[in-house]
Amino acid sequence: MDPMDQSPAPQTRADRKPALSQAEIRTIIVGVLLAMFLAALDQTIIATALPTIGRELGDLEHLSWIVTVYLLTSTAVTPLYGKLSDSYGRRSIMLIGIVVFIVGSIACALAPTMFALILARGLQGIGGGGLIALAQTIIADLVPPKERGRYQVYFASVFMTSSLLGPVLGGFFAEKLHWSVIFWINLPLGLLAFAIAYRSLKRLPRFERPHRLDLLGAALLVTATVVLLLALSWGGIRYAWGSGPILGLLAGSLALWVLFALRMRLAPEPLIPPGVLHNPVVRMATLSACFGMGTYIGLTIYLPVYFETVRGLSASLSGLALIPLMAGTVVGATLSGRTMAKVTHYKRLPIAGLLVAMAATGVLVLYGEALSIAAVEVILAIVSIGLGTVLPVTMVTTQNAVAPHQMGTATGTANFFRSLGGAFIVAVFGAIVLSGSGVTGAASFEALGEAAARSGIDLADVFRSVFVAAILGFGLSLAFLLALEERPLRGGAAKAAEAAVAD
Repeated sequence: MDPMDQSPAPQTRADRKPALSQAEIRTIIVGVLLAMFLAALDQTIIATALPTIGRELGDLEHLSWIVTVYLLTSTAVTPLYGKLSDSYGRRSIMLIGIVVFIVGSIACALAPTMFALILARGLQGIGGGGLIALAQTIIADLVPPKERGRYQVYFASVFMTSSLLGPVLGGFFAEKLHWSVIFWINLPLGLLAFAIAYRSLKRLPRFERPHRLDLLGAALLVTATVVLLLALSWGGIRYAWGSGPILGLLAGSLALWVLFALRMRLAPEPLIPPGVLHNPVVRMATLSACFGMGTYIGLTIYLPVYFETVRGLSASLSGLALIPLMAGTVVGATLSGRTMAKVTHYKRLPIAGLLVAMAATGVLVLYGEALSIAAVEVILAIVSIGLGTVLPVTMVTTQNAVAPHQMGTATGTANFFRSLGGAFIVAVFGAIVLSGSGVTGAASFEALGEAAARSGIDLADVFRSVFVAAILGFGLSLAFLLALEERPLRGGAAKAAEAAVAD
């Protein structure tokens, strides 16, 4: 057979494989979730250790780049992992990602200077960027779309666990041991994930087809993403939003995105196939998740600031006050995932969930100052549960709408734009908080109270604007969800492959 043959033979061979047992599926799921946990934990464990790292390395000015560079590289490479896994198989690309992540973690732990640590974090982000998208794609390979929603709760549980455990571990390691331990801990976890993935993923169904990697398209996409995220990271913090550097970065990013769009139209086999983005289901689901999850990420970052500056809580209590917002998404995802497998109109629950989330956020806008902390906690739990119902629907419908050999590309693309949307909305929230409180330049959040007091600004009013922006974000997510076509979910692996190829 010609190696470049584009017939559905790979799907046929996969479908003739003996069905995996439940024990084998569980083993695979444990492996991919552990890999996902590595990437998710590293986004949260670093935060509470940053002051200690800055003091010990003698560089506070560039401290934020430890977080920013990981976000830049991990977001930019997500579509590359999806494309590579479609070409060469999930197992091999997952193992490569884990190895790069482990090497990056070791480099971080041994970094003698801030510049070396920033470079090592960039390498670590290249490894970690594809682990989350690949884990979701592997679950999609294992489980038919009609049953896939219930597995999304595992992803939500991983993110909740990392969100709650990461700051605690980071603070403890930095204070009681050494900041490098937050990177050394990735070594045993990474080796365990590699060992499990190496053994268990051998029986994973294979849907890959030979592809030509669009290196020029990849370079344009990565460069456009890096330039845009630099503008979003620096805007309002290092430079004013209307300053020359920020406007120049935004203009440069726009030009690169235009060139990338042209490349998609002209390349023989573009990095992101136009058919994936032109697919109305993929487009609407991606946009809905982009605004819903982006708003959620923005709230998780700025609510601790709200608790400290407006409510007067300590840093540790602010972290505890965030738990309802973190935990509620698991509840919502569980409800939505289980419902998807049983009903035809699976959009109804997330539509209701977003409406409830918008209404609950509206209560914070109207009565935030009069509410007790306990009441705010209940409202945050309601918001989180409502938003959680959106996550399984947007991911499963995306995977249900494409052929198996495009699953990695579609999943990676969805995660890429969701992360990009999150960065954008976080920047919007930051602009509201910083401009509203009178803080300019590179001032820290600790200066918010002092700056607002000097300017006679009520920070409660500033965060009321943040909650209004959150309602708008949820509203956009709802609008795209309403526009999402409710296609029947395929119920069997063989039928799913046949239907996708027919599409």
